[in-house]
Amino acid sequence: MSTVLIVDDSQTLRQMLSELLHENDMDVLMATNGIEAKAQMQQHTPDLVITDLVMPEMNGYELCRWIKNNPAMQAIPVLICSTKSEEFDRYWGMKQGADAYITKPFHPVEMLKTVKQLLRR
Repeated sequence: MSTVLIVDDSQTLRQMLSELLHENDMDVLMATNGIEAKAQMQQHTPDLVITDLVMPEMNGYELCRWIKNNPAMQAIPVLICSTKSEEFDRYWGMKQGADAYITKPFHPVEMLKTVKQLLRR
């Protein structure tokens, strides 16, 4: 069973994503910002990280850079899920090492398809 870490300061989004992933036989870890996510990842290594960009304390760009620059974690796929929908935002997210980028609001089918593709890598 795959484990997905959801990093978002919106409790509603964390809950919605968690339910979607649980319904598809995935375990879920949650964090409200990048600092909490780092602590979670040092205790339980997830198979995938889904992160928002705009969060307090440590944003999604910083978290993505930290994951991709950490030899023990750089193989973990990172999916950015953000309301930032400009082409530059997508470009900058991918430049930080993200493996995929989905804008909010997202369609659950698209999210699941992307999550499953990233987990197969």
